[in-house]
Amino acid sequence: MNLLDRNSNAAILLAGICALIVGVGAARFAFTSLLPSMLADTLTLTFSGVLASVNYLGYLSGSIVSIVIKTNHSKVRLFRIGTVLCVLTTFILATTTHEVVWLVSRVIAGFGSAMALVVGSAIVMSKLNMTDKTKAMGIHFSGIGFSILITDLLSRLVFWVGGTWAQAWLAIAIVVALMTCYSIYILTFDDSKNQKSTATAIDMRMFTGFVLILIFAYFTEGLGMVVQGTFLPDIVNSLEGLQGFGGYAWTLVGVAGIPSCILWMRAAHKYGSINIIVVTMGLQVVGLLIPVITNNVYFNLLAGILFGGTFIALVALFMTLGGKLAGDKPVVLMGAITTAYGIGQVAGPLYSVALTDYFGSYNAALLLTATMVSLGAVLMFMNRNVLVER
Repeated sequence: MNLLDRNSNAAILLAGICALIVGVGAARFAFTSLLPSMLADTLTLTFSGVLASVNYLGYLSGSIVSIVIKTNHSKVRLFRIGTVLCVLTTFILATTTHEVVWLVSRVIAGFGSAMALVVGSAIVMSKLNMTDKTKAMGIHFSGIGFSILITDLLSRLVFWVGGTWAQAWLAIAIVVALMTCYSIYILTFDDSKNQKSTATAIDMRMFTGFVLILIFAYFTEGLGMVVQGTFLPDIVNSLEGLQGFGGYAWTLVGVAGIPSCILWMRAAHKYGSINIIVVTMGLQVVGLLIPVITNNVYFNLLAGILFGGTFIALVALFMTLGGKLAGDKPVVLMGAITTAYGIGQVAGPLYSVALTDYFGSYNAALLLTATMVSLGAVLMFMNRNVLVER
């Protein structure tokens, strides 16, 4: 097994995982891990919600761009630009607290995150040398779990030696800079493939009724993901008697997320992607409702496990299903469904901070989010027989 061989499946998957740690860990979830510390020192809850939303606004713009990427050469170029932007914007958060600079950097980081996740995953799917890529893509998307766990552990290590949240950002930036170099080296196409690459035309016939339901369901999942993905540590810390447990809940998100993609993708291979999507969305609803119902420490740690064990797998399930439905143009439908996901991610933090400021707790935001995710799951369940998976 040569991990420097650009055509090795093992190298492709490792590079894809590294790209997700860069684009999803550093450019997105490190913010959640460090949020309690930054709230105590620098940020307000309202501004943190704005930062989360503009991050996903950048992610949304990147998703839209990914739909119209025409050649393999363009995919590789934008993937490289995106991952480098993720690294640079992480360094920025380590060196300044200027609010305007933070706002701009979070938008740019969001764009880079989309290039790493959407375009990077499309490159991985295209490069893998196997007939059925479902299980392999489960391994690839486990990188989202690793992205949470690795950035969280790096942050904890910095705090353990007496460092600050700014120094934690710096440590994360250095580590992901090294990972970026490897991903850029492996995730490219050889010259012959670039020369044969043709424009990716957007065939509107792929947007069938079921695909539109798929897109809407992924929008609701964007809401389900972003509320806990942005505020879970603070949600747990805000419950009576649970101050300080939010960080443990977030660590469990990453731990649960690592095997979740592999396990759920295997289940999808056996029982069908639609059925497994419905089940995982249902479990996510349970996790959303736990902090509303109880302040029991074990149940709220379970909420972290349910969140990590579902949302990462749902990214893999939706993205892989979209790629399969799109045939030889996976980036088009992947980009379309991710755009809907991104819209949900922009809206979620905004209504969450508004409802939380108004009611004085996260309960209303969690209830609204659970309702929307339930609606997406019900629509998928009602139309599960429409699709014959390819």
